[in-house]
Amino acid sequence: MAFGRSSRRKAPIEPVTLKILVAGGFGVGKTTLVGAVSEIKPLRTEERLTEAGRPVDDVAGVEGKTTTTVAMDFGRITLREDLVLYLFGTPGQDRFWFLWDELAQGALGAIVLADTRRLDDSFAGIDYFERRGIPFAVAVNSFEGAKRYPAETVRAALDLDPEVPLLIGDARERESVKNILVAVVEHALARADQHREHATT
Repeated sequence: MAFGRSSRRKAPIEPVTLKILVAGGFGVGKTTLVGAVSEIKPLRTEERLTEAGRPVDDVAGVEGKTTTTVAMDFGRITLREDLVLYLFGTPGQDRFWFLWDELAQGALGAIVLADTRRLDDSFAGIDYFERRGIPFAVAVNSFEGAKRYPAETVRAALDLDPEVPLLIGDARERESVKNILVAVVEHALARADQHREHATT
């Protein structure tokens, strides 16, 4: 039996799946970022802020925020036919940081989302990934009404190493978030290549 070209079927491509963390301070836009690009309905573990939590929940600068992530956000995006990213948004408040170690297991890289009005909130995430050797990029979320600063000014304020990508974006816009994710993946893979080269020399 002869088979024509039309009868040949391409073998399905098995995509590589990579885990990316989305970290940052309380109210910086992590849940929004995951939701902006996820091709599935994002899993969210948000609870309403209450009067009982007021002493430990610092809402300065995000007074309009009424909910907080208490475990994680989860979403998925296919960047290419052969590359799928699983996104895990971390809780931003100090009292939930014990969850970070669980979420960080197996992560290729991370995004530290920053707000120029509250840059201090970014240091915990930056320190966390630096200490654990997890490649990360910093993404400045452009909030309406927030003063705009040159990237190099923000880099200096955060005392970032030169090789750490710093991007300016909008967590609400899909294409902006995709650009951030691509930068994180490229940075993490470049770091992995460097480690392999050092291991063989």
